[in-house]
This record gives sequence, C-alpha cells and structure tokens, in this order.
Amino acid sequence: MRGRSVLLAPWHAIVRGYLRLIDPVVVLCLRLGVSPNALTLIGTGVALLVGVMFAAGRMHLAGWTLGLLAFFDVIDGAVARRSGRTSRFGGFLDSTMDRVADGALSGGIVLFYATHAHPSGRGPLMLAVALLALVAIQLTSYTRAKADLLGVDLAGVGWFERPERITLLAAPQAFFGLRWEWMVFDGVVTLLALTAVVTVVQRLRHVARALYLS
Repeated sequence: MRGRSVLLAPWHAIVRGYLRLIDPVVVLCLRLGVSPNALTLIGTGVALLVGVMFAAGRMHLAGWTLGLLAFFDVIDGAVARRSGRTSRFGGFLDSTMDRVADGALSGGIVLFYATHAHPSGRGPLMLAVALLALVAIQLTSYTRAKADLLGVDLAGVGWFERPERITLLAAPQAFFGLRWEWMVFDGVVTLLALTAVVTVVQRLRHVARALYLS
C-alpha cells in the first residue's frame, strides 16, 4: 500500500487545504444550529441534480456543480463531530445517501450514453462500460459494509474510493466537457469502471485472506 500512499499524497494535501478553507462555513453552521442530517440530505439533492445534468449532456455544468457535492460530503461530518451530534442513525443515513448519490451520478451517465448518439460510434461499447461502472461502484460500498459485519477492516484497501471518484467525475468534465469527440469523458468513465472493478477484487482478496487466516 506504500505506492498508493505516495500516489495519493498530493490528493491528501488538497483535502487538508480544502478543510481549512471551509472551516468558517463549518463554524457558521454550528452557530446556526444546522443539523448534520440536513446537510447530508442537501448533498444528496445536489447529486441527484448532477445526475440529471449528466443524463442531459450538460457536462460542464455538471462538473462545476459536483463541487458542491464534495462540499456537503465533508461538511456534514465535520459539523456532526464538532457539535457532538454524531449518532448511529446519522452514520446510517450518511452511508445510505452516499449510495443514492453514487447511483444518481452513475445512472445519469448510463442514461446519457443510452440517449445520445456517440460521434465516434462507440455508443454501445461505452454504454456497457457505464453499466459496468455503475454495478462495480455499488459493489465497492457493499463489500465494505459486509466486511464490517464480518469484523474485517477494509480501511485503505482499494486504489479508488469515493473521494477519488467524485474528483474524477467533477474536474475533467468542468474543464473539458465533451470536447474531442467525447474522448475525455469516455476516458473518465472507462477509468471509473476499471478502478471500481479492481477495488472490488482487492477487497475480496483482503477479506478472503483475513477470514481464512483467522
């Protein structure tokens, strides 16, 4: 896992800087008494909206708007911890809404490929890749939940987790959209599918080793 830590070091630095940047907003939410669960639901609403944008082919707008999802994804947990309002239901709601958000984003991409003619004729192939990404992304979360029930820790197992997926869905689309005959977007969707599949395989291997060696 050392290689993964080296590769993701710049990402972790960005996350720390982002947390410092949004700290005044966290303080404001604490003063106003905003519920962490309300922030979670707002973030899910943003994800649903972005999914509709993806389905409609509004990639630039979707990429920029997705930044709000990352914002709410971070701020609800920060507000919960600093206000002392963490709860088992809050954790359950956050995890459930994350799955809804993932499904909305992946589903929007699937609908896009299903309803738009690909300029290079790769429509059927990319639709299959998008469907693979949707299933594999949901499986990454499912494997973690099942591993927790079995008492196996999956922390740090898998090259691509939710923060990396959100970043990959947001940044390239915000700057490039569907330029160059959708090459950038096709590449993003393909990378999402491949990394999700690899992450699922890595987690299956880790759980198998943990259970057979225990």
